[in-house]
Amino acid sequence: MVTNLQNQKQVYIIHGYTASPTDHWFPWLQDKLQEDGVSVNILEMPNSQAPKLNEWIEHLLQNIKVLHKDTYFIGHSLGCVSILRYLQQVNIPEPLGGGIFVSGFADPVPSLPSLDEFTNDHLSYQQIMDSLGARVVIASKDDAIVPFALSKKLAEDMQADFHELDHGGHFLQSDGFTTLPIVYQVLIEMMNENR
Repeated sequence: MVTNLQNQKQVYIIHGYTASPTDHWFPWLQDKLQEDGVSVNILEMPNSQAPKLNEWIEHLLQNIKVLHKDTYFIGHSLGCVSILRYLQQVNIPEPLGGGIFVSGFADPVPSLPSLDEFTNDHLSYQQIMDSLGARVVIASKDDAIVPFALSKKLAEDMQADFHELDHGGHFLQSDGFTTLPIVYQVLIEMMNENR
């Protein structure tokens, strides 16, 4: 059977600092979406224990092959700002389906100065909004790693829908998250609205 790849929905999941594709809720989300017939790639970002901005952007540029109206990005933590930096460097022929940013930030995280190179340069939010059809930020008020205020600011800066949870921490496996149904639900809604 030959499928029309232009019509297939493509999701890229970008993990964060010290994480890998097998951590947290990423494998669960991949399995759930693949059951729905969605193509999913969880990219293994280089050297996640000591990430370098140029290495991460280069990795995204080399490994993201499908960019069309049915392409969606899901970022967690450092993966969020990495997606935004990537979008500023790639030629996008038409607006992409959308992006979901979990515990995201685009400003320096006070407790993680080693990641400042990811947030030092100004982002063109207008270009990001032009690139991503739908934008959603999900954050927890009790996130002890990325301050809730930074995720809220990210949502405001790119005019994204903002889902705030009272309890969720940083949505890590150690916070009890091996599934994250809200991300799945938001993504399915996004895809259905994009038909």
